[in-house]
Amino acid sequence: MGNLLYAIAVILIIIWALGFFAYNVGSVIHILLVIAI
Repeated sequence: MGNLLYAIAVILIIIWALGFFAYNVGSVIHILLVIAI
């Protein structure tokens, strides 16, 4: 049971990290577009 909870925690962290990274990339692209315009 402990291994299952550990696996779920790791998956959630990976999903959060991907979402956080995607959000930062989106912000950077938005800033670059604003500067370009």
